[in-house]
Order: sequence, then structure tokens, then C-alpha cells
Amino acid sequence: MRLLKIFSIIILMCSSYVYAGPYTDGMAKCLVKNTTQQDKENLIKWIYAAMSAHPSVKSLSNVSNKQGEAFNKNIGELTIELLTQRCKFETQEALKNEGEGAIRTSFQILGQVAMQELMGNSEVAKYISGIANSVDKKSLEEAFGKKASVPETSTPAPEKSAEAEKADSAEKAK
Repeated sequence: MRLLKIFSIIILMCSSYVYAGPYTDGMAKCLVKNTTQQDKENLIKWIYAAMSAHPSVKSLSNVSNKQGEAFNKNIGELTIELLTQRCKFETQEALKNEGEGAIRTSFQILGQVAMQELMGNSEVAKYISGIANSVDKKSLEEAFGKKASVPETSTPAPEKSAEAEKADSAEKAK
């Protein structure tokens, strides 16, 4: 189980710790709340296409330039719609009170939510759990002096950041 969590964390590159002030947090919540399932799926596709451009993995992907341009256009339009229509007030407040970093942080949180949904997919979890077949359990037992735990076959739910927990508590208190 612990080993699977480690590998899941490595794979969830978008889930680094993010600090969000109250206005940025409000903006991020608005982005997540006002992003449809289709929007999140498009965001996942865009993230995948962007990551597949890296030379180390480019040969593993068949994302064409035309598809990449379409993903960029789609996410560009979504970004403008979120900032200027769906979450206009929250964006204005975050920019006014916490500066331009609010946009980056809010979209990073939205990206985390999209990646959590990607990682929560049963086919993705099944693929990730396949690493258990390649782990030398005996080496782990020798190194740590106890029976090695075998990763579970499902991806664990991503843990919430302290800020997300705090925001949820504040939201419930309202």
C-alpha cells in the first residue's frame, strides 16, 4: 500500500503543495465548481498532450500537431471563459487582494482536481497496481526487517492539502 502511494505521488506531478490565500482559494473553488466533467476531460487531454511533448516520452504518444493545436485552442477558450464569465468576480477579488499569482495557483488547483479524477479511473489504477508484479518483496523484507506490504490494486484517494482541509472547514462553518 505504501509503495503504491509513493508511485502515485510521483505520477501526480501536478499535486505539489499549493498555498492559497482566502481570495485565491475562493477563485480556485469557483474554477472547480464551474468546470464541467467535459471541461475536466479536455483539461486531462491537454495535460497529457503537453506532457507527451517531452523528449523522454514523445515516442510513446501519437498526439499530432493538429490535435495539440486543438487542445491548446480548447483550453485557451475555457481559460478565458472561466476568468471572464464563470468566475469573473472571484478572479477580480483574487487579483485585487492577492496579485497575479492567484491565477497560477487557482489553475494549479484545478489541474490537481483533473489529475485526481484521471488517477481515480479504474483502468489507470489497474495499470499502476501492475507495478506490484515487478517489486522484489524479498529485498524490501531484507531492507526493512518485516514482511513487505504489497500495493493494493486500486489507487488511494489523494490526500487533501492542509489549505484544502482548512478551506473546507471554513466553507462548512458558513
